[in-house]
Amino acid sequence: MRAIVGDAGVKNGDTVVEIGVGAGGLTLALSEVCGRVYGFEIDCGLKNILGQTLKGRQNVEIIFRDVLEMSDAELREIIGGGSFRVVANLPYYVAMPMIMRFLESGLRVESLTVMVQKEVAERVCARHNTKEYSSATLAVKVYADAKITRIVGRNAFFPVPNVDSALLRLDVVPDKYKGLDRAKFLKLTNAAFAMRRKTLANNLTAAFGIDKAAAESAIENAGFAKNVRGEALPIDGFIEVFKNLYAENI
Repeated sequence: MRAIVGDAGVKNGDTVVEIGVGAGGLTLALSEVCGRVYGFEIDCGLKNILGQTLKGRQNVEIIFRDVLEMSDAELREIIGGGSFRVVANLPYYVAMPMIMRFLESGLRVESLTVMVQKEVAERVCARHNTKEYSSATLAVKVYADAKITRIVGRNAFFPVPNVDSALLRLDVVPDKYKGLDRAKFLKLTNAAFAMRRKTLANNLTAAFGIDKAAAESAIENAGFAKNVRGEALPIDGFIEVFKNLYAENI
């Protein structure tokens, strides 16, 4: 727990939002370091346990609500309008939706440090021209700088899961790719990886109903072969393709 707090860079005075409080072990470790912890938990059956675990912790507030069902305005009403860090041991099935919920928000998120399935962390941090590289890589990359801070083997958990985990830290960069229409850009990158065996031009043609020659021209003008696959393009390459197609086609 203290290693997670350390990797998150939490320091005195920080506001932390924890997702999925569980029995409160990580919450307790966070409360020893930061200024304020807002813990969100959907299981109301944990109220009594948390009441005992966090007894006397005046800088902790537990909210029994699902963050994925809350608006930015509702979150601001609880945590205020200042900057904060997200720290969480996320259930595997909700990892990417929760990450994107905060990255795409209008909230002042400084960083997210989350325990996720090892394969998810590897996809987020992947380099182009690897099998792990995907639309998820690019979805995160347009908002934040990502790194794996540590691998956590399955035997560190009880009950023991069938997969290993990794601690993933995302440092949000507010002006990263300033001026880029991220929503439209991510539609393009999602299309690029829709069918990995197809060329980028074929995927874009299918997704947006544009002329294949126009797609190939946009790719070549970005400096790539017209039959290139999406996995071969770094994010800057995708941005150039996007710029070439954006005005007239998508």
